[in-house]
Amino acid sequence: MTCPYCDFQAARGAVHRHLADTHAEKVIVRIDDEKGKRFYGVTCPVCSAPYEHQVKPRNYDPGFLQEFDHEIKLVAFDMLLYHMQGEHAEHAGGPIQTTKD
Repeated sequence: MTCPYCDFQAARGAVHRHLADTHAEKVIVRIDDEKGKRFYGVTCPVCSAPYEHQVKPRNYDPGFLQEFDHEIKLVAFDMLLYHMQGEHAEHAGGPIQTTKD
């Protein structure tokens, strides 16, 4: 499998770790102040489909996002990889070219 953001190629597990270690900025974590909820998400670099989920279970712990930042990013990239394998299998052999950074 190839990283969707660069030329790194390895087994899915290694690409998964690579994404969290090298492309962590692609995961957006946001807080909805009005509802008091926290969300993490990632956007597909091929079709721009957004994937967002609510942070659970300790949604209100003020240190949760910082303490579990790496794990949250791993979950977000897992969603992206499942999407890539299911919807964009043609890109599994090479990097995905995007105009966005």
